[in-house]
Amino acid sequence: MTRPVLNNTAARRVFLDRHALHETPQGPAHGDALASLITRLGFVQLDSINTVARAHDLILFARRPRYRPKALDTLYQRDRALFEHWTHDAAVIPMEFYPQWHMRRTRDAERLKKAWSKDRRAGFEAQYQTVLDHIRENGACSSSDVGTGEKKGSGGWWDWHPSKTALEYLWRSGALAVTGRSGFQKRYDLTERVIDKALANPAHAPDTEQTIDWCCTQALDRLGFANHSELAAFWGHIRPAEAQIWVKHALARGSIIAIDVENADGSLRGAFARPDLPYDPAIQTPPSPRLRILSPFDPALRDRKRAEQLFGFHYRIEVFVPEPKRTYGYYVFPILEGDRLVGRIDMKAFRAEDTLKIRALWPERGVRWGKGRTTALNTELSRMLNLAGVGQITFAPNWLRTQL
Repeated sequence: MTRPVLNNTAARRVFLDRHALHETPQGPAHGDALASLITRLGFVQLDSINTVARAHDLILFARRPRYRPKALDTLYQRDRALFEHWTHDAAVIPMEFYPQWHMRRTRDAERLKKAWSKDRRAGFEAQYQTVLDHIRENGACSSSDVGTGEKKGSGGWWDWHPSKTALEYLWRSGALAVTGRSGFQKRYDLTERVIDKALANPAHAPDTEQTIDWCCTQALDRLGFANHSELAAFWGHIRPAEAQIWVKHALARGSIIAIDVENADGSLRGAFARPDLPYDPAIQTPPSPRLRILSPFDPALRDRKRAEQLFGFHYRIEVFVPEPKRTYGYYVFPILEGDRLVGRIDMKAFRAEDTLKIRALWPERGVRWGKGRTTALNTELSRMLNLAGVGQITFAPNWLRTQL
């Protein structure tokens, strides 16, 4: 039997729709509306780099330009509509998903104890009770509030002092919860003070099979189509072999089908999808043509290999590359226009100078950057000024470059 083929245009449209980048970026961006957007995405990755705005703020702004960071802080720290834990990295996640992290916390308890005993400062396990007692008596704390008298390291994960490692371990394994951040530094509290008892009760948590089913089902709904490795990687806490078994059973049930997806270069790759995907309304609807600037950690781009297959867009972040060896720049932002990634821009907000400085923009090969796109870029940059906390834009000489 011939498998359905999703052509590249249709695949891009479905993928962008699932990532809330297909429709016009507009609408309310606080309260229930913002919570609904985050639930639609599944989670929003947190990142500390703030050359223009932090990654989580850019992710939400790209979809709702009325978004302001205070709205996320309110949802997370006041309303407790979100919790923080790990997917592929630290992220804020809808609170109703908390029970689905029970398996992750249980697995992390075993895995991290072994790994960190080798990789990090010795003695962190002896600090568990001391840290818990400190928080119970004094309330939420950060890593700087514990470990008085312990030798402080460089700040890198490999050189955390034992009490900081204990804090992280107790959070990752479930005894503590992150209650918010101050200056991007996590504040930890006892889980029972942060998470509703019904959600945190291990007796109410799904078992391993139920968690795997939830992870794969929810991942597929948020990707549109995926192979088993992509399903496993979406939330980050099931194994590819577990996703592969789920796929086998889901195919037998008829709840998914095997398809071929056309890549940007015309080649085909196998994937799995819902049976009605070939009739998805997004396929017949052109995406918003609006130009928008994405975070390098946008959920549509975090899988670099998939972005290259689907959009023909090769991207590697160069934060950890020595400056002389960088191809583009320290923190370069991809540019989306319709269903195409049309370029990348190197820019930074200099808040002391009240200026967003544009160093360089590289159009993708085959993209002509004329007056129309320059006007659209200026419009989008102007929208970003408030988020960046500056009032004006400047362009470096020869800012418009040739694709390398």
